[in-house]
Amino acid sequence: MNLKSLGIIIFVTFILLTSGCSDNSTDTPDTIENSGISEVSNTDSPDAVDNSTPEIDYRQQMRDFVTGISTYSKQKNPDFIIIPQNGQELLTSGGGSDDPTAQDYIAAIDGVGREDLFFGYDDGNMATKEEDTEYLASLLDVARDNGVVVLVTDYCWTKSYVDASYRENADRGYIALAVDSRDLDTIPAYPAKPFNVNSNDIHSLSDAENFLYIINPEEYGSKEEFLQSLRGTDYDVILIDLFYDDVSLTSDDIASLKTKSNGGSRLVIAYMSIGEAEDYRYYWDDSWSVGSPDWLEAENPYWEGNYKVRYWEEEWQNVIYGNEDAYLDMILNVGFDGVYLDIIDAFEYFEN
Repeated sequence: MNLKSLGIIIFVTFILLTSGCSDNSTDTPDTIENSGISEVSNTDSPDAVDNSTPEIDYRQQMRDFVTGISTYSKQKNPDFIIIPQNGQELLTSGGGSDDPTAQDYIAAIDGVGREDLFFGYDDGNMATKEEDTEYLASLLDVARDNGVVVLVTDYCWTKSYVDASYRENADRGYIALAVDSRDLDTIPAYPAKPFNVNSNDIHSLSDAENFLYIINPEEYGSKEEFLQSLRGTDYDVILIDLFYDDVSLTSDDIASLKTKSNGGSRLVIAYMSIGEAEDYRYYWDDSWSVGSPDWLEAENPYWEGNYKVRYWEEEWQNVIYGNEDAYLDMILNVGFDGVYLDIIDAFEYFEN
């Protein structure tokens, strides 16, 4: 064989060998599967689209919502008070009392509200199980130890239970109210005077030694009757609804409540639910239904007319604050000293 023939053979052999090393784009799915290589999308391609839904941190979203409310309101009134009710797991990064504190969230709030700590967790006028009390108190202690005022509402009316509620809460450094109706529609008859009654001027939440929580005034025959009953009390803090019979209270109404019967000044705080939409509120649109708007979720089976909301959605947050028609802005405009935020624990609904 001459050199020319040998060269031709080598060249042909080279072509045959390299023809089996073509680009992966010519492989069929069966070829990939049989080779043991997993089929994956080419995420390095500029044309690739990630269709996965990002995981939502529901707890952080609620922290951010509350923090946004705080920042906005304190820009308008630096002394405005922010009190989220329940959902104390938000106070720490992991939800446990031994976890690192959520410092930005704690810095944004002035107090925390807690229902059922010693009485009412399972039913009204029943002692809360000790293990539940200790769990909740361990988180409330985080708030207290970080300068956040703790307001506890216990649901009980037997006098010995009422006395125990005030005593146990005071021992822990919390401010308590024992109420005889979960509807929050009455001023407690016992004790006749607020626990730790005083004639001090109350300028901040940390000055307070007692509070009244009454957001359902339907037992009163008129707005004036309701307001007059509040004026006749000596509570340091009053938590009420912005509305009476679907009509907003006025700045004069709120101003008239800021003096205790004994002459000392007090704080007037507005209730506002941010974790549910309520179909009896001014903002409700009769065309709404579950899923329309898309942030409106299922109705609360325990509270007719209350609907879970995707509280992190901008459209819902615009209902709550940031414009002249928003709920918080109405509260600010009539002179409330702060806001008491309810359904903070809505994150549990979405986690579960």
